Amino acid sequence: MRDWRRLLLLVLMTFTTAIAGVVIGRVYVVPERPVENELHELFHRDLKIDAAQNAHLESIERRYAIRRQELEAEQRSNNVQLAEAIEAEHGYGPRVAAAVDRSHQTMGELQKVTLEHIFAMRATLRPDQAAKFDQAVVKALTR
Repeated sequence: MRDWRRLLLLVLMTFTTAIAGVVIGRVYVVPERPVENELHELFHRDLKIDAAQNAHLESIERRYAIRRQELEAEQRSNNVQLAEAIEAEHGYGPRVAAAVDRSHQTMGELQKVTLEHIFAMRATLRPDQAAKFDQAVVKALTR
């Protein structure tokens, strides 16, 4: 009976420690903001874009949001296929390898689409704005 109590105490302590770790992580560890969020903030706060630039940027944003959502949905589908392959093969077999390749292809496509989006945004800028934008991109990517 005494061993049962010790086991229960150990389980409760482990659970409490895990919960405390999650809470501390959420409160004190702030995730890095995605580069695109920093760039959007730069556009709207620091570059002082005019109304024509803003209208063009909104159009670019809408197109990008649609394509990004499509690729994110494709990635979720890839993850399901990967999970199914792992469940079926229980190791790194041909189905798992193919699912990983599909996932990497989608991730690469999302990165390319994001870069195209960033360069399309840059094309709306005046030279003085583009210089600040370029500095922000380099800083965000090399941090």
